[in-house]
Amino acid sequence: MNRTVLVAVHTGRGAAVESARLVINRLVDAGINVRVLDTEAGDIGCGRVEVVPSDDPGSAKDAEVMIVLGGDGSLLRSAELAKPAGTPLLGVNLGHVGFLAEAEVADLASAVDSVVAGRYDVEERMTIDVLARQNGRVIADTWALNEVTVEKQERMLEVVAEIDGRPLSRWGCDGVICATPTGSTAYAFSAGGPVVWPEVEALLLVPISAHALFARPLVVSPRSTMAVEILPDTPGGVLWCDGRRRFELPSGSRVEVRRGAEPVRLARLHGVENTGAPFTDRLVAKFELPVQGWRGRVRP
Repeated sequence: MNRTVLVAVHTGRGAAVESARLVINRLVDAGINVRVLDTEAGDIGCGRVEVVPSDDPGSAKDAEVMIVLGGDGSLLRSAELAKPAGTPLLGVNLGHVGFLAEAEVADLASAVDSVVAGRYDVEERMTIDVLARQNGRVIADTWALNEVTVEKQERMLEVVAEIDGRPLSRWGCDGVICATPTGSTAYAFSAGGPVVWPEVEALLLVPISAHALFARPLVVSPRSTMAVEILPDTPGGVLWCDGRRRFELPSGSRVEVRRGAEPVRLARLHGVENTGAPFTDRLVAKFELPVQGWRGRVRP
């Protein structure tokens, strides 16, 4: 059976390009067909590969896995290709925190060998679908893996938040974040939201610098629909999806967020040091949390 792996790389990092060449050569030597994106092929300069369009979701079709070398931003960009095809993403962290990455660059060769041997599982991460309207006119119809944010442009926003068709509260604020559990360690975390374990099915609503007594982060049912309305006759805002896709929100806009119809799939490796760790261990490692003195369960 022919096997295909799509490789994406943050070509702005020299180390990432060298790592991509190592990955490609190792895969090709193992008899696996490798695809690279046309916008990155010239920088990689590696032969024996199939070059595919970077703006065509079909480029990930039938790929067994998509290996992404970079930071979380690179993985979020790659998710736009991988999600429609259902292709699992395997992130190799070359950035700072790299919370979505499965492997560090020091484990690169072992990670590739695990892919070659098929030693990995696939987990599904919840996404969110977002629809924005103004006076009934659709101005955005998109999705996100981490979060959707309604943010001010210059002046403070005046918004009303809604859960399942019922008004919750009105805030003067810098914005509102609607996030998934995956996004709980991203922008929502920085805004004071809770950390939610990835296997928990829930949606988060986190106000940003709200001028109100009741402006706490909320965790709601994954079956709920959240909405944020920018009040008429107040300054408009902007809609961001995963910090990548931007839409203008005029005064009076309404943004509705619900669980996405399609998940993003992530590959989890077996038998590679520093990978496949429990989420608690990932939190400790990424945020350098102090755990000195822990002894664990006392065993008889």
